[in-house]
Amino acid sequence: MQDNLKLLLSLAMLMSTTGQTLFSAASEDYRVLFDGKTLEGWDGDPRFWRVEDGSIVGETTEALRTPKNTFLIWEGGEVGDFELWVDFKLRNHNSGIQYRSFRLPDEPWRVGGYQADIAEDPRWMGAAWGERYKNLLAGRGEKCVVGETAADRRVVAQVGDAEAILREIDMDGWNTYHIIARGNQCIQKINGIITAEFSESAADRLKRGLIALQLHSGPPMEVRFKNIRLRELAPEDKKEILFLAGKKSHGYNAHEHQAGCHLLARCLNESGLDVSAQVVTEGAWPEPWVGYAKPDSIVMYCDGYKHHMAKDHQEKIQALTDAGVGVACLHFGVEVEPTELGTQFLDWIGGYFEIGWSVNPTWEASYTEFPEHPITRGVKPFTIRDEWYYHMRFQPEMEGVTPILSTLPPLETLSTRAHNKDRGSNPTVYEAVKSGVAQHTAWAYERPNGGRGFGFTGGHFHQNWKEDNFRKLVLNALAWTAKSTIPADGIPSRTPSQKDLALNQDYPKPKPKN
Repeated sequence: MQDNLKLLLSLAMLMSTTGQTLFSAASEDYRVLFDGKTLEGWDGDPRFWRVEDGSIVGETTEALRTPKNTFLIWEGGEVGDFELWVDFKLRNHNSGIQYRSFRLPDEPWRVGGYQADIAEDPRWMGAAWGERYKNLLAGRGEKCVVGETAADRRVVAQVGDAEAILREIDMDGWNTYHIIARGNQCIQKINGIITAEFSESAADRLKRGLIALQLHSGPPMEVRFKNIRLRELAPEDKKEILFLAGKKSHGYNAHEHQAGCHLLARCLNESGLDVSAQVVTEGAWPEPWVGYAKPDSIVMYCDGYKHHMAKDHQEKIQALTDAGVGVACLHFGVEVEPTELGTQFLDWIGGYFEIGWSVNPTWEASYTEFPEHPITRGVKPFTIRDEWYYHMRFQPEMEGVTPILSTLPPLETLSTRAHNKDRGSNPTVYEAVKSGVAQHTAWAYERPNGGRGFGFTGGHFHQNWKEDNFRKLVLNALAWTAKSTIPADGIPSRTPSQKDLALNQDYPKPKPKN
């Protein structure tokens, strides 16, 4: 009875942590892989594996060691997308839970593949390891992209502080591993906390495989497993959103392209909706190793004008838009040179910031009314200070363009930029504002071929992502460009903490002056 109660409470905690319903705790939408009494359905060296007190026990002794890692392999076949829960207790040394793994030829009870690491050595506890396969995939606290080889691994974000995560793990007692494998993305949790996350981009990446439990070679050890539960997931046709984060730019809390992209991507991935987001950083361009043959939408959050990342990739973007791929540009990313690229931006997202025509003052804008559009679902009136650009160059007659955020800026916003001949006020914009013409600071665009575009001029200050309505509108828009379904209340996301905002920033917070 107590074990059942513990299971229900554990599942409830997991659902709360992920922010979505994985399955009902009262349902039977999962399989129990271990009956608590026998090793039926499992294959391993009987010298090292037994059942004791309702647990699978793997043990080596001074008298009986294993010269190589040995595994207890579940005989239920290969699984692809799934969630796996395993309670574990390690007495000493090293173990792990294998998933999407493969048998090694001519080596009984040995496998290779992904491993959720269990280790006495705190360096490895919670990490994602590649057993006989690319070695380290993601250290504790890391989110990584893994390429073709063991050396082709990049840390793209931090999912948490490694030491703080470790403190939530009982190194001497029972813990629960929760492994989620979906498409090319794998997430490992212990006690409801994400410990490691990685996506493998290689074309021949592990898509399906075996489940197994590891007993490590070396010193005598004991590991126990129980409450092993598997929920297979039907392959999802998720909308893929690829964030392209620009290089370092303005300094702390401004133009934090990398941190902003990771934060928005994390919100989308945690939403529980049919979207999957990934980030490419440092102004890099998506190549096949990223894992996308063709995303459903790309998001460029980067410096603009002569430094715009699109300048060297116009043909690639054109090919994507010709195929109906969505394009979104945030803040400085909407500004390009009014040459060929400006014309392309009209076709890709419906508008752009044009030097000498548009302006970019920093001001407090209030948005009180919104058009009826999927992008505005769940968005409530808000006021926020940002470097809001306005007086864009749009498609003639606004064909296909829907203004999303519109307001009348105060005239002072023009006087503040009078010193800047390129981005300052000009007679046309001055007369428009003086005569009370509302200015559009965000817009949606529907291309003739069915593709979608979005321009958003806010996003100068990184801290602004804390504003729930500011953030919701952008999340809605990005999902909309990918042709995802937007809920009636918009894309859900939790308000980021200061710790969340600090993750992946390009610049440290300045120290106070004495």
